[in-house]
Amino acid sequence: MEFSVKSGNPEKQRTGCLVLGVYESRRLTPAAEQFDAAADGFLGNVLRRGDLEGKAGQTLLLVNAPQSLCDRVLLVGCGRERDLDDRRYRQIITAATHQLNETGATEAVSYLSDLSVKGRDTAWKVRIAVETTEEALYRFDELKSKKDQPRRPLKRIVLSVPSRRELPVGERAVSEGLAIANGVKLARDLGNLPPNICNPSHLAERARTLAQSSERFSCKVLERADMEALGMGALLAVTRGAHTPPKLIALEWRGGEADAKPIALVGKGVTFDSGGISLKPGADMDQMKFDMCGAASVLGTLSAIAELQLPLNVVGVIPTVENMPGGDATRPGDIVTTLSGQTVEILNTDAEGRLILCDALSWTEQTYEPATVVDIATLTGACVVALGHFPHGLFSNHGPLANELLDAGRAEHDRAWEMPLWEDYQEGLDSNFADIANIGPREGGAITAACFLARFTRKLHWAHLDIAGTAWKTGKAKGATGRPVPLLTRFLIERAAAARD
Repeated sequence: MEFSVKSGNPEKQRTGCLVLGVYESRRLTPAAEQFDAAADGFLGNVLRRGDLEGKAGQTLLLVNAPQSLCDRVLLVGCGRERDLDDRRYRQIITAATHQLNETGATEAVSYLSDLSVKGRDTAWKVRIAVETTEEALYRFDELKSKKDQPRRPLKRIVLSVPSRRELPVGERAVSEGLAIANGVKLARDLGNLPPNICNPSHLAERARTLAQSSERFSCKVLERADMEALGMGALLAVTRGAHTPPKLIALEWRGGEADAKPIALVGKGVTFDSGGISLKPGADMDQMKFDMCGAASVLGTLSAIAELQLPLNVVGVIPTVENMPGGDATRPGDIVTTLSGQTVEILNTDAEGRLILCDALSWTEQTYEPATVVDIATLTGACVVALGHFPHGLFSNHGPLANELLDAGRAEHDRAWEMPLWEDYQEGLDSNFADIANIGPREGGAITAACFLARFTRKLHWAHLDIAGTAWKTGKAKGATGRPVPLLTRFLIERAAAARD
């Protein structure tokens, strides 16, 4: 999809489809009023007949508007003006996109970016319009023998900005929105691939391919023998039952000063999680292909920052394995030694994400001495119970970092919610036989999982995003979401802006 911005009067737009808003109850937005005045009251007459009430998400396609240069007019319900917030704006853009793609118009000019959204400026509205449009148009049909294609798919959208002086702001917003949308698409595509295709070796190849897109990238992949030599006993314990070899991927983006410490993103990459010996129930086990969505989000974010050429040093670290049962699989009760030297009693082999992450976090600290570390993982079902499917669970040992991530999530409507990381919870990980157990009590399971990781990040400014409830959807909309690529990319954009200032 091609996006651009333009400043101009709606009645003067020569386009396949002009998109205008209508508030509840049947009240035209300012842009629609301006068009209506030039069209001899055409829109007002339609609304008075009761064809559109203006409820959020309603649409009405009109043709033959008098005194106009456009082939069609698409009216989109925006709900009550005072209720127009971030969520409602995204709903409006989504509804408009779905309808536009069915009209037969290959290009459109939209004045929905002129709507007044609470607390949001032109840049935000343009950027979110781009991201939401791309999200609405996303389809994963790579493995279908017959693909559904619109008769004349939408190819170009022009977004209105209020004045010519805001064109540069709008153009920058389009660039950011497209970069984030492309990163989200990459993460969704990887998450939606089946586990017989997207295994640890496939993730390593995708990282190498991404590294070839810019000379600022470099990529290295540690193999099983490398991890054995280093002493990554926790990571290797997870993969013992699998035939597919593990990988530890490090994808470096060098956009900042040579001596500047990098920001590290560490993504859990369990490409299929059977639970191991602690076997999961059969129902919905197919969804355990999504257990690598943390890794996918790291690759998506690095793709986005490369597209934006951010002047930062960032390293994406991806420990990737399959967790399978087998004759050599790790058993409940086994004790392993981590790269940090701490020993772990494995009480449940289905609590494997923290085992691969703890060694990856230790390796990241030793190798890169990062300024900041954020790990991203579909870590616990307990986080879904606590927060549902809307926010990511956020844990951090550094208040300013937590606030940065929370702000980034709010800016992208990719929200997180901070959870406690108190020492009180650490007692739940006590073991009679090792330094630490890999699971705690049932209560507060997402918190004790984060507390486990906290034992390996005490010297770091570190945050953990539990995305178990947000990385994919079930039911009719089943598939990967690409979250939290928007949050992470916005976090890095703001870091880059702060470094420039």
